[in-house]
Amino acid sequence: MKIAVIDDYQDAFRQLAGFARLKDHEVVVFHDTEKDPAKLAARLVDADAVLLTQQRSPFPRAVIEKLPKLRLIAQTGRNTNHIDVAACTEKGIVVAAAGSGTPHATAELAWGLILASLRHIPHEVEQLKNGVWQTTVGTGLNGKTLGVYAPGRIGSCVARVGKAFGMTVTCWGRDASKARAREAGYEVPATREEFFTSADVISLHIPLNKDTRGIVTAADLGCMKPSALFVNTSRAPLVAAGALVEALKKGRPGFAAVDVYEDEPVIGGNHPLLKLPNVICTPHLGYVEQSTYESYYGSAIDGIVGFCEGKPVNVLNPEALGKK
Repeated sequence: MKIAVIDDYQDAFRQLAGFARLKDHEVVVFHDTEKDPAKLAARLVDADAVLLTQQRSPFPRAVIEKLPKLRLIAQTGRNTNHIDVAACTEKGIVVAAAGSGTPHATAELAWGLILASLRHIPHEVEQLKNGVWQTTVGTGLNGKTLGVYAPGRIGSCVARVGKAFGMTVTCWGRDASKARAREAGYEVPATREEFFTSADVISLHIPLNKDTRGIVTAADLGCMKPSALFVNTSRAPLVAAGALVEALKKGRPGFAAVDVYEDEPVIGGNHPLLKLPNVICTPHLGYVEQSTYESYYGSAIDGIVGFCEGKPVNVLNPEALGKK
């Protein structure tokens, strides 16, 4: 089979252990993201299988209908909201999706961002390179309040580290999340407003769906302290459009550390958050870690190999099997 791997920014796929399992196939790897559906379809027109990395590229009907040779889409991770699965089924294209990385990679990055921001690490590194010694005074964590919204798989990891640092940990979310937080010994404020007003650091860990889009509002951010830090390693659209930039300009919260953006990848420094002095930005590195990549891509390769051997696995649309 001819297999196209798209959006492999770092050329990481060919360095992974599982790549050798595809030695009998022709593998073509693309490192940039093509956002135009017609151009993306032209790029993939000869592919029998496409391997998608997370949700880096949408796969709508407009692309699917232009790929007559395509037989399989292998997705890293379980999230397929960016794929028109119904269109794939109509065209006899099998969608195989499986694998969930550990929560630790994103939780570790969240803490890297928190520490980098509060201790001004990127700034001090650059100052030292420029011959300047100590220009800021950092903020410690012990005795401060960490707000985790919400304490699921990743949020719970973040909360445990906060507790280890001697922070008071508060949590917000749905009723089930609040109950879980209380069972773990964390505080649940009486109101949503209190959650935002009381926190010195708020870290966002909510899945994005139609119910959570824009769940953090301008009013929520406006409640935060001028000294507070807002951290988002989940998804940008969880915050109301434009609300974070405006809130930071007004000084509530005083700081932000962000790993995710509405339209990715961000190329050429073209994003308003990158122009603000009180923000640290990273290029969606949350899950970009060796063991997570091995796991995610390994599951996608399982889907490709199983399909080729006539033993398909992790198939989301079994109705497509045998159609093409």
